[in-house]
Amino acid sequence: MSGQTETIINAILEDIESGVLNPGDLIEEKTLIAAHNVSRTPLREALIQLETAGLIKREPRKGAVVFRPTLEEFLAILEVHAKLEGQAAGLAARRLSKTHAEALENAVADCEAHATQYGDTNADAYYQLNLQFHRVIAQAAGNPFLLEMIKTNARKLMAYYRARYHYGDAITTSARDHRAIAGLITNRDADAAEEMMARHVHFDQVTALDLLAALS
Repeated sequence: MSGQTETIINAILEDIESGVLNPGDLIEEKTLIAAHNVSRTPLREALIQLETAGLIKREPRKGAVVFRPTLEEFLAILEVHAKLEGQAAGLAARRLSKTHAEALENAVADCEAHATQYGDTNADAYYQLNLQFHRVIAQAAGNPFLLEMIKTNARKLMAYYRARYHYGDAITTSARDHRAIAGLITNRDADAAEEMMARHVHFDQVTALDLLAALS
């Protein structure tokens, strides 16, 4: 039963991460049951676990939907997420291994190559490269509990970060930030890496309002 529950959880998380499911979207329970050949019991357990993590909400007479934050919730989650990402960058600067250093350079180079080739277009493809950059740093921090906290918070904000790259010069700016953050981590400047990463992932309130409106 636990294996089936995990299968359903992973399927929903994959749809959230890929943008198939966006904030406020209904979780199609019958579709999940048919696609994964499971009963309602593991599905129900999966939804309970995802609701406990704050990734979905159950609405009366509607069912389970992907969590869609209010402005106040969005800003509160973002504040915590920026702190967690900053902490990961600071720890990565102190603990960077050769393997993670190579992975970080590859991730940054991929972001720069995209910005050079596409400029501020092809935003969804860039978003996947951005995820890899942040994933490498979180892994390089060497703290599995911090990694899981970052993953959970990031999933609540993924749709908004993805949408952000459709605005202005967001991709060019992001790739430039990635190079600077990677340089601070490689140079073992933990305090500066933590501070810059926290700024990098944060939105101002106007941007937050725009993104919330775009996905409402």
